[in-house]
Amino acid sequence: MTVYHFVGIKGTGMSPLAQILHDNGFTVQGSDIEKYIFTQKALEDRNIPVYPFNPENIKPGMTVIAGNAFDDSHPEIAKAFAEDIPVIRYHKFLGDYLKKFTSVAVTGAHGKTSTTGLLSHVIQKAKPTSYLIGDGTGKGSENSEYFVLEACEYRRHFLSYQPDYAIMTNIDFDHPDYFANIEDVFDAFQTMALQVNKGIIACGDDEYLMKIHANVPVVYYGFADENDFQARNVIKNTEGTTFDVFVRNTFYDTFYIPAYGSHNVLNSLAVIALCHYEQVDVDIIKEGLQTFSGVKRRFNEKVVGDQVLIDDYAHHPTEIMVTIEAARQKYPERDIVAVFQPHTFTRTQSFLNEFAESLKKADYVYLCDIFGSAREHAGKLTISDLQEKIGDAGLIDEQDITVLKEHKNSVLIFMGAGDIQKYLRAYENALV
Repeated sequence: MTVYHFVGIKGTGMSPLAQILHDNGFTVQGSDIEKYIFTQKALEDRNIPVYPFNPENIKPGMTVIAGNAFDDSHPEIAKAFAEDIPVIRYHKFLGDYLKKFTSVAVTGAHGKTSTTGLLSHVIQKAKPTSYLIGDGTGKGSENSEYFVLEACEYRRHFLSYQPDYAIMTNIDFDHPDYFANIEDVFDAFQTMALQVNKGIIACGDDEYLMKIHANVPVVYYGFADENDFQARNVIKNTEGTTFDVFVRNTFYDTFYIPAYGSHNVLNSLAVIALCHYEQVDVDIIKEGLQTFSGVKRRFNEKVVGDQVLIDDYAHHPTEIMVTIEAARQKYPERDIVAVFQPHTFTRTQSFLNEFAESLKKADYVYLCDIFGSAREHAGKLTISDLQEKIGDAGLIDEQDITVLKEHKNSVLIFMGAGDIQKYLRAYENALV
């Protein structure tokens, strides 16, 4: 039997794909850096072997699945090529694998992971479902009818897929190290739309998604009256959010989600629309929405003393704004303290003013040093440039984080896509 060897198995897409193949009875192993990454826990739970990078890991009879972070000169990949051992890139392998199922690709500049997690949770209550979520979570079921996956637009990777359905949450300018501008991002999504086989569920409140052309039906959801699936009578409180759904102006049902912020209503609407299209019973949808506990690194809360500590992946100005909005809905009486680590110099430079404006929505702001990417040069940009734009933001480092103790009875949101969690851990240790 073929052994699948994953080069970069701890990647947020690679780890869940390895989990799926393992669940379906394949022999799986992989290699990566030795530093602990949260995506490896699920691999360890399944006893999937993970080795340090070493060309000796590559042996005849294997098929190598190569992560996109590693080019053909990587010692393991180079050895596989030299010995005629098959090498398949992650997205190519996944694109082929999808064809066995009714596939749903969830894409968008923001909300991909949460929506993929929510849809997976709901639809598996109706039919056997395999899923790949970008927080490192994967599940394979041998009799799966559905395959739900997070599909990332970065470097146009999602063009490797030809899904039955696509959910498109929004189009926004991000990844300025790759995309030239918002029109370039739109072009990628437009190309993706033409590869969808059955239908597109798109947010009609997004001005760019309204311009999408496709060869399949496009069903729109959102708050505006023109949408096919519309949320009305939204009631937000500290327990969650309740809203009515109208399908083409006809009342469908009332839904409750234990989640906060308008963005979570939109994510839920996308899931409701897809499930409605696939004729999933409304009671299954309602129960699934009510029992969803979230995905990793999205508004994950912990209460320590009189403070609420939140870990969130927000790394774009739009995401920061909706995360602060959600915290205000749940904790209206408390101060909101943003602790932010910018991710990549190119993104920080491109959105310097927007980052400042979104962070000002918090009551207090603390900044960590910019987390740079190996693909870029820092130039002259420093965290002080962002601090100046905000005005009264503090600077903190991992060694001296005790200033946060001053914020009694507050909500502290640790945000970023780098290693912001080390600041959260340092602060938790300082509280002991």
